[in-house]
Amino acid sequence: MGRADARRAQAQESRRAAKSGGIRRLFTWKKLLGTFFGIVLLGMGAFGALYLYVDVPAANAMAERQSNVYKYSDGTVLARTGKGVNRQIVDLDEVPKKVQHAFVAAENKTFYKDQGVDLKGTTRALLSTVSGKGKQGGSTITQQYVKNYYLTQDPTVSRKLKELVISLKIDQQKSKDEILAGYINTAYYGRGASGIQAAAQAYYGVDAKDLNVSQGAYLASLLQAPSQYDWNSATPTGKKLVKERWAYTLRNMVEMDWLTESEKAKLKFAYPQKPKPAAGMEGQTGYLVEAANKELEKQGVTEEDREAGGWTFTLTVDKKRQQALEKAVDDQLESKLDREGSKVDATVQAGATSVDPKTGKVVALYGGEDYIKHYISNATRQDYQPASTFKPLVLASALENESTTQDGSLIGLNTVYDGTSKRPVVGSDTPFSPQNEDDRSYGPISVQRAMNSSVNSVFAQMIVDVTPSAAKQTALDLGVPDKNFPERPAVSLGTMNASTWDMAGAYATLDNHGRKVTPHILQSAEHRDRTVNPEKPKREQAISRASADTVTKALTGVVDAGSGSAANTSAYDAAGKTGTSEDNKSAWFAGYTPELTTVVALFGEGDGGRKQVSLTGTANSGRANGGGFPARIWADYTLGALGGGSGKTFDLQDVERGEVPAPPTPSDTPSEEPTESEEPTPSDTPSETPSETPSESPSSTPPPTDSPTVTPPTKSPELPPQPGEDDGQPGERPGGNGLLGE
Repeated sequence: MGRADARRAQAQESRRAAKSGGIRRLFTWKKLLGTFFGIVLLGMGAFGALYLYVDVPAANAMAERQSNVYKYSDGTVLARTGKGVNRQIVDLDEVPKKVQHAFVAAENKTFYKDQGVDLKGTTRALLSTVSGKGKQGGSTITQQYVKNYYLTQDPTVSRKLKELVISLKIDQQKSKDEILAGYINTAYYGRGASGIQAAAQAYYGVDAKDLNVSQGAYLASLLQAPSQYDWNSATPTGKKLVKERWAYTLRNMVEMDWLTESEKAKLKFAYPQKPKPAAGMEGQTGYLVEAANKELEKQGVTEEDREAGGWTFTLTVDKKRQQALEKAVDDQLESKLDREGSKVDATVQAGATSVDPKTGKVVALYGGEDYIKHYISNATRQDYQPASTFKPLVLASALENESTTQDGSLIGLNTVYDGTSKRPVVGSDTPFSPQNEDDRSYGPISVQRAMNSSVNSVFAQMIVDVTPSAAKQTALDLGVPDKNFPERPAVSLGTMNASTWDMAGAYATLDNHGRKVTPHILQSAEHRDRTVNPEKPKREQAISRASADTVTKALTGVVDAGSGSAANTSAYDAAGKTGTSEDNKSAWFAGYTPELTTVVALFGEGDGGRKQVSLTGTANSGRANGGGFPARIWADYTLGALGGGSGKTFDLQDVERGEVPAPPTPSDTPSEEPTESEEPTPSDTPSETPSETPSESPSSTPPPTDSPTVTPPTKSPELPPQPGEDDGQPGERPGGNGLLGE
């Protein structure tokens, strides 16, 4: 048995040795090296064949550029852009040597020594393309020149392989100076500028020959991301990145001995001038095109893509409604202004956004007097406060959160608050005692009537009852941007920043029974090589239908028997809210019908847009508050946009009437007659605390049927709802202390 076992063990060992030897014979170093070199030779052969197959093509380049067409929603042409290429070829010797070096330092330090390609960068770009990660940098100046001048911007594997081969050939056929000249003359710099001459004019107003090192370094830095790095439109992050890129370029120049350390130390960042509007953008056209372009960026169509031309962009703008909006502003405002003879009138800027509340489509937009004269779009600017147009959102939050008053009563339209002017809020760690307009006290007053007359003290207490953080969250859900938006009681008076576009979205959501409406202006974007279908905005329920419909009910009272009476007409069912910010720097009317939501605002703009000034005295009419010019523009436009009117009415469900607590103890300050305005004294009453604008004289209009009649003590009798801040005649009442809010 022992011998037999030994023989079997020996046989197994022999088989294992034979198998191992077979594997070693199969994977010998010689065979592995042979396979490796075989693959390399095959790759070289394939590349050699590709090198012979691919010829340097004729320049496609900018010679084949086409114009872009922007259309109204009905297909009629709004504008054509890019009919010609904004480019003027300059010889390299016209560009200062240090500026030339700035481009090399920024993009390709080894340019003067390499063979025209960066194999590592190209491999990385190919892998990125194959894996679906999109565009990837790493190209040399030669490769970028080839892409710009001979090929396309398409991020495909075939294009990148052609770029590699052609770059090698171009490097052999042309001098480095010829390649550099071709590169800086064909690159796109933003602002519609192709080539360094157009870029020098667009950003600094000089010819390329007059550029200094700092300016050249900025233009070189731009090439990495023209839209993101344009100082005029860049975000704080974009500004930080372009400054870092500028500094990186200068450091590389020092490293390459093209600039001394002492020269670098003396250089300061070259801030570019403001962009100038393109020709053909007069009137409202430029504002519409600009709004569409901003949306295209969000949809992935970059400025570089647009400037390549050949696009047809269809907007959601309704041509007839656009004309109606322009006519309304002209008739109700511009025709009454003396822009040449009045210092106040010269500062007045109007803006408006009109939205279909069912779809979010922007059907009309007013950006300003003229895009050529006023480059900033008043429809989308976010540097002014929306004032009391924010109060309905405070009510919406109270309803949505089922908030209660300090004594535990559920908040609704019938709930009674103390409307005493300068009444300190109760329950807040931040002291706040807002003054009502003209320091007027109302005593016990229902939420409905407080909304009608826009009583500051009521909504200041309401936001404390809701909590400022909860009110802010509701506002964000409705579409108000988180821009200078503090969580303090004073925000009840609309002290954050928002545009007419933003507020149109929020009010359209209320109009749409609480279902989120996101304004958008782009309907489609088509190109012969590419079609972009804009993402459809999500339409989730931002707040409940009951909450939204209750706010709508409140806002019908503002139009029927309150500060928005100038928008009242029997031709349509309307809801809305007025707003006037501190010192009358902005005046708003935000309103809607069942079919259309529109926000109109006036802004007092001085010192070329760098300063906010008062609108008081506009068209010699005293206060230009929200119940005046904005409400009248809104009414005129809405009547025209609805074809003379509409029989549709609001379909309101589950309107919250609220509870009526015992009347609060009123102030000892008599309020039968308006008192002389005084400066508010609370600790939280700087620029964030405008006060409201009720009328001096009571209206004969009966109160809304859903608001109870409250019989308060004789010291502070409640006044009936007001017909409007000025009954359609701004300026007939005392100016107070300049603290508004309406």
